[in-house]
Amino acid sequence: MTEADNGVLHTLFHSDQGGHEQVVLCQDRASGLKAVIALHSTALGPALGGTRFYPYATEEEAVADVLNLARGMSYKNAMAGLDHGGGKAVIIGDPDRIKSEELLLAFGRCVASLGGRYVTACDVGTYVADMDVVARTCRWTTGRSPENGGAGDSSVLTAYGVYQGMRASAQHLWGDPALRGRTVGVAGVGKVGHHLVEHLLDDGAEVVITDVREESVTRVVHKHPSVTAVADTEALIRTPGLDIYAPCALGGALDDATVPVLTAKVVCGAANNQLAHPGVEKDLADRGILYAPDYVVNAGGVIQVADELHGFDFDRCKAKASKIFDTTLAIFARAKEDGIPPAAAADRIAEQRMSDARGTVTGI
Repeated sequence: MTEADNGVLHTLFHSDQGGHEQVVLCQDRASGLKAVIALHSTALGPALGGTRFYPYATEEEAVADVLNLARGMSYKNAMAGLDHGGGKAVIIGDPDRIKSEELLLAFGRCVASLGGRYVTACDVGTYVADMDVVARTCRWTTGRSPENGGAGDSSVLTAYGVYQGMRASAQHLWGDPALRGRTVGVAGVGKVGHHLVEHLLDDGAEVVITDVREESVTRVVHKHPSVTAVADTEALIRTPGLDIYAPCALGGALDDATVPVLTAKVVCGAANNQLAHPGVEKDLADRGILYAPDYVVNAGGVIQVADELHGFDFDRCKAKASKIFDTTLAIFARAKEDGIPPAAAADRIAEQRMSDARGTVTGI
C-alpha cells in the first residue's frame, strides 16, 4: 500500500470529508478508461450525480475531487427535495484527446455494474451526446438527448436556478429581488454561465465576464455588446462597484486570497464546492458578504435530470427550479436565527433531511 493509498483511506474512513458508502475504481485498458465512482449517501434514494471528464494531475487528486463532489451531491439533492442520494464519477484524462465511443461504452458498463445504486449524468467535460453513448450500456443514465428519451442540456435550468438564488439574495440584502441596475460579475461563461448572462441581461443587470477560454468570452460579447469582459478572475473580483460575484467554473473559487479583495456584497454562482476549505464561509460573513450556498442555487440541473427518470416535463422542472428562490430565502432566515453563516444553515437543513430518512437522530 502506497502513501497515497493511506491518504485516500484515511479520508474515507476517518476525516470529515469521508463517510462515503462506496467508492469504485474502474478501468478498461483497451479503451484507456480510468474512472472513479463515489457514492456518498443513498439514504434518500439512489445516488444521483454527473460524470466529470478531466485531466487530473494525479490519481489522488481525482479521488479527492470525486469524494468532495459526491458529498456535495448528497446535500444538493437533499436541499432540492429530491428522493436521491449523492454520487459522482470522474474519468481521468483529457477529453479532447482520449474520449472515444469505446471508452464511454466501457464507462457505462462500470456504472451498470452498480445495479442502479448510482445514476449518472453530464458534468464538466461530458455532454448530452456522451450520455447517449453511455446509455447504450447503462440504463441508469440521464442527461440524454430528447431524441433518445432524455431531457437534453441540463445547463439551462442550472442557470435558471442560480438566477433565482441571486434574486433571493437581492431580496434578502436590498429588499428587492430585481437585479436592474446591479453589476454582476460572472467567472466562466461556458455551458451554464452563458445562459446565466441571458437571465441577468433580461433583468436589466450590468454584466462583467471572464473565462479562461477566449472563444467563450467572444461568443458572449459578440452576441451582447453591452457585456464587459476583463482579463481574468483576479480582475473580475476586484471590479469597483461589483454587487454580485458568480463563480461558474471549477471549484475552490473562494479562498484566503480571494475573500479579502472581493468587492461584491453577494456571492452566488453555479460552480460546485466554491469554498476552498472550512472557515471560508465565516470569512465571508465577517466581511459582510452574503454567500448563497452553491449546492442550493445550482440544483436546477439535477432537478431536471431527476425528472427525466419519470418522464421529462420541462414546465414541471422549471416550476421546481423556481422554488430555489424560496429555499435560498429560508436558508438566510435560518442562518440569522441560529447566528451562523448561510453555508452552515444549509448543511444543517440537508443533514436533518438525510437523518430523518434513515430514521436516526444524528447528522451525516
